[in-house]
Amino acid sequence: MEPVANIGGMELVYKKPHTLTEIPTHYCPGCAHGVVHKILMEVVDEMGIQEETIGVAPVGCSVFAYNYMNIDMQEAAHGRASAVATGIKRVLPNKYVFSYQGDGDLAAIGTGETIHTVNRGENIMILFINNGIYGMTGGQMAPTSLLGMKTTTSPFGREASTMGNPLKITELIAQLPGAYFVTRHAVYNTAAVRKLKKAIEVSFKYQKLNKGTCFIEVVSNCPNGWKMTPVESNQWLEKNMLPFYPLGDIKVPKS
Repeated sequence: MEPVANIGGMELVYKKPHTLTEIPTHYCPGCAHGVVHKILMEVVDEMGIQEETIGVAPVGCSVFAYNYMNIDMQEAAHGRASAVATGIKRVLPNKYVFSYQGDGDLAAIGTGETIHTVNRGENIMILFINNGIYGMTGGQMAPTSLLGMKTTTSPFGREASTMGNPLKITELIAQLPGAYFVTRHAVYNTAAVRKLKKAIEVSFKYQKLNKGTCFIEVVSNCPNGWKMTPVESNQWLEKNMLPFYPLGDIKVPKS
């Protein structure tokens, strides 16, 4: 971000975007949600689309997004955010519309809505936070929990024979003809943050092309659910989550 002011001879290199509210965050220390919120609202602020942007957040940790994002927000039932976003975009096609969903929401109870939304090529952005666990409701195993991962419902570790394999929902999404741009990112270091921000900006711009759905997965930590410190959770993410959920573009528009 460009320097925005000079105060007392010191250069101000960052200023909180006015698209974020002044409400103190409730997220656990080290949680990636707050970082993603900041990046998302920086893009909205820098693009000058605050009045034209509508977000949809369902049940889960994502449900509180409307407290922090100073834009029009709509709450949705668990798993139904992409369906609600579809309705909003069809009624208000000139708006920038996105859903903000966790893995327990999007890849479990919302799998049907997600698949069919993208298969239809609805012209929205889906922002998918994957921390491999149900963070809000008690740390249960999610569809994206890794094999061997211990949760409150898999205390001895996830086993493929009885619990199935982790679901790579983003790779499945990329196979659908309605998916226009599909990519996977993280926010565990500065370089990753910059790449996610660029992906969000590009996805908003793609909405004006009316070519289909933009789908961004963010591989995230959950210090509280994983029973780790924030630093430990980022280290665990890099060592265990990223080899299974590799970062990078999965489907890009044809030139």
